[in-house]
Amino acid sequence: MTSKEEHFVTEEGLQELKNELEDLTVNVRPEVINAIKEARALGDLSENAEYHAAKDKQSQVESRIRELEYLIENATVIKEGDNSEVRIGSTVEIKYIDDDEVEEYKIVGSTEADPFENKISNSSPIAKAIIGKKVNDIASVESPNGSYDVQIVSIK
Repeated sequence: MTSKEEHFVTEEGLQELKNELEDLTVNVRPEVINAIKEARALGDLSENAEYHAAKDKQSQVESRIRELEYLIENATVIKEGDNSEVRIGSTVEIKYIDDDEVEEYKIVGSTEADPFENKISNSSPIAKAIIGKKVNDIASVESPNGSYDVQIVSIK
């Protein structure tokens, strides 16, 4: 038996996973099953592109359903609260020491990470460097392009 891996998610992130699972099981799965039935009715399955496409789609949908069930079952919900130090769930303003640029990031689990929304994974180089730090602390971030320093401006 394989060991279970903990997946950190916010309350909103867990709800998004549950919503996606419900959509796949209630809406998408029946549509795919129906598409397979319709394609099967067309006759010879060996040269039936619609049938093979529907079976591929079914495989993808079932795989995603299993993945979502696993993620939900092993989810550790990040509790909002203590802002005395950076932790998973924190929204942090950091200042890059080299150029005084200030950025705001929310530290989330890997399943919720979205750089376009400034949500970074707890396993990202920046998050690893600043978790456990307090306001005004300076952290050194190790990245593939070399290390750089950031200062914690605020924690929400």
